[in-house]
Amino acid sequence: MSSVTLKNICKKYDSKVVIDNIDLEIKDKEFIVLVGASGCGKSTILRMIAGLEEITGGDILIGDKKVNDIPPKDRDIAFVFQSYALYPHMTVRENIAFGLKMRKVPKDEIEKKVKEAAEILNLTEYLERKPKQLSGGQRQRVALGRAIVRNPKVFLMDEPLSNLDAKLRVQMRSEIKKLHEKLQTTFIYVTHDQTEALTMGDRIVVLDKGKIQQVAPPEEIYNNPANTFVAGFVGSPQMNFIQAEISGGQAEFAGVKAKIAGLPNSGTVTLGIRPEKMVCGGNIKFSAAIDMYELLGSEKIVYFNIGTSKCSAKLPPDYEIGETINLSLREEDIYLFDTETGMRINN
Repeated sequence: MSSVTLKNICKKYDSKVVIDNIDLEIKDKEFIVLVGASGCGKSTILRMIAGLEEITGGDILIGDKKVNDIPPKDRDIAFVFQSYALYPHMTVRENIAFGLKMRKVPKDEIEKKVKEAAEILNLTEYLERKPKQLSGGQRQRVALGRAIVRNPKVFLMDEPLSNLDAKLRVQMRSEIKKLHEKLQTTFIYVTHDQTEALTMGDRIVVLDKGKIQQVAPPEEIYNNPANTFVAGFVGSPQMNFIQAEISGGQAEFAGVKAKIAGLPNSGTVTLGIRPEKMVCGGNIKFSAAIDMYELLGSEKIVYFNIGTSKCSAKLPPDYEIGETINLSLREEDIYLFDTETGMRINN
């Protein structure tokens, strides 16, 4: 079993709380992604699982075994870092084999494992090259190969694609997913890139300020965000948030009144609308003037104001700055959030 369980985990630096009593169950053979802004604690969680960072409180279990006091080398995990951390004077073969040599694994077994890893990662023809002779993607595959040969229970990956260009990141995302399917072991992957999270994870853990905001499959995270943080963090461009006053059972914003199921009786509410849902033939209609746009080939992301809220919509590319656009919404495409707490109040 290569499940990972975090029970009431806390991490403090002096009086500063970095991880705030989190609980998380990671299933055997699951690909789980920890995502959040810089400083949210995702890499700290990874380092605590690896044993590279001491925990302040709580328990970490790998399988059924508590590992709080077990040194990193004995936890049966492999860590792939943001930097490739390859030895420049060694060949690809020697880099992949290095950890096994340190463990005094027999030479024939090392050769077999290196060959298998090279075949999985399409590195066979590069085994005698030095890292400086490789592309960024090939170097990252060597770092993965060094982890694979250890045959660990758990793979930990800390933003492994952040040093690659955009095209190579897309390619490597696919390769890492295929690798997970081949190896059939547990992957815990850290990123700040929500596109990586949505395309790679079986489940996503969204973190903010050391707390878990939501744990769910990618589709649920996107379609049913638990609060305004998750709704705003996941999705590009981010969800539009509009403050509305409640009057007579309707939400009123920018001169528009909308009857939406789940509205509170009075006060204010935050409406959330995805940019791609801004023009969908609904009966909630309003107009806005385009302030600016971003051209994305077959479509434009246009930006405008609704009252005091800055908003965006995905539209065909034939709209220009200053042009007034007519928008319409469907009630079922509007999320309701509590203005004070940020928590979702409709399903």
